[in-house]
Amino acid sequence: APGTMSGSGPEEPQPSQTSEEDQQQEAEQDWAAAKAFYDNLVTQRPRPPKPQNAITVAVSSRALFNLVEEQRIYEEQGVEKYVEYQQKNENIILKPGPAFYFVKALEHVNTRLLELYPDDEERFDIVLMTNVHAQVGVRLINSINHYGLTIERFCMTGGQSPIGYLTAYLTNLYLSADSDKVQEAIEAGIASATMFTANKDVVYSDTQLRVAFDGDAVIFSDESEQIFKEQGLDRFFEHEQLNENKPLAQGPLKGFLEDLGKLQKKFYAKNERLNCPIRTYLVTARSAASSGARVLKTLRSWGLEIDEALFLAGAPKGPILVKIRPHIFFDDQMFHIEGAQKLGAIAAHVPYGIAQKHQKST
Repeated sequence: APGTMSGSGPEEPQPSQTSEEDQQQEAEQDWAAAKAFYDNLVTQRPRPPKPQNAITVAVSSRALFNLVEEQRIYEEQGVEKYVEYQQKNENIILKPGPAFYFVKALEHVNTRLLELYPDDEERFDIVLMTNVHAQVGVRLINSINHYGLTIERFCMTGGQSPIGYLTAYLTNLYLSADSDKVQEAIEAGIASATMFTANKDVVYSDTQLRVAFDGDAVIFSDESEQIFKEQGLDRFFEHEQLNENKPLAQGPLKGFLEDLGKLQKKFYAKNERLNCPIRTYLVTARSAASSGARVLKTLRSWGLEIDEALFLAGAPKGPILVKIRPHIFFDDQMFHIEGAQKLGAIAAHVPYGIAQKHQKST
């Protein structure tokens, strides 16, 4: 009869009971078939790496390109006028946005990695992750090709949240101009930041990716920041000295710093330390003498190196960033972001930790 089983053998698993191991095996088979297909093609373009091996950086269209006018049309006239405008202007190349030179620097690192490790897939994979409708994709493709960017994977969600796709793509870092989506991604456990355009034009290195991080609530958790906000500076210093040998918990960008460190070591292994195309910076308002040891010992306990550590003891970060000229600077506090912008630094706000509560209340 329907719904019953015959025989004495074990019950066959239903599709919904498929184990995680089976899904992984099926995914590996899919990738093996895709690899066999690409291997038979004659092309000089590198095949995109498997997400499991890649460091996936998802970038929104408004972070990659300057779409200020287009966003104004969307907000004031609605989606249909926006789509109409984009299609009418699809052969007009978009100007670079705040994440553009960062993406270019990532691609330079990939070029160097492929020279040293032609068969290795551990490199950056840039995904255009945008909630625009597919009808406007032609303009994005034309602009990407115009600048010679290697962005093969597109995800255009047609107004829907991209967060589920970020997880599916195994995203290591998500950059967007939409603070609400960044907040949603942070809450989903994805390293994310809101991009802000610099107020001055600055020349960035085209041979070395430079990434600057704030410490508390960016690389590290906000546990020490909470002491500072709630109990004051003296109690913060006392707390850090008492806990000097206790590593700080990790913050939202710790994983991305770790990813950069892994790639740096690949260059070091080829005797390229002095010519490494990646350089990392810690730019923190902490005082070295009063609270710096715990930071450095935490990094050591994680097995991570930072190329340059700058403890500013409360001094503005902007002048230091002008000297560094990073392709991106991550910070959790908007007044540091705004100071960086004024002096021409590309800044990315990480909406994490107690500072966000404090900023909203003020």
